[in-house]
Amino acid sequence: VQLQASGGGLVQPGGSLRLSCAISASGTILVMNPMGWYRQAPGKQRELVAAITSGGSTNYVDSVKGRFTISRDNAKNTVYLQMDSLKPEDTALYYCNAQITHEDVRGTVVAGNYWGQGTLVTVSS
Repeated sequence: VQLQASGGGLVQPGGSLRLSCAISASGTILVMNPMGWYRQAPGKQRELVAAITSGGSTNYVDSVKGRFTISRDNAKNTVYLQMDSLKPEDTALYYCNAQITHEDVRGTVVAGNYWGQGTLVTVSS
């Protein structure tokens, strides 16, 4: 199973970015639940930013409520994080995470928790 995150970059305060995380696996992905985005700023612990269940329920850390939106496209095995009204304190490495159950090429069902490689978001003027 691989999670490929993209979409990070440098943006001015008040700007927007959209992160994407595409999930692939050898075999068939059966369940992706939940899926989420974490971030880690320099000198700080990694924190959960937003998560979404297979049923579409979402939750957000208080600091991003009303500014960030998490969504998923099950047909594309992709989770997104739309980030608006960005602030300098949003600067961090953003990681996608998913609890995935998949059937491998041998027909074995495997469940595990997986991380993407991180994409850097820098909010600065």
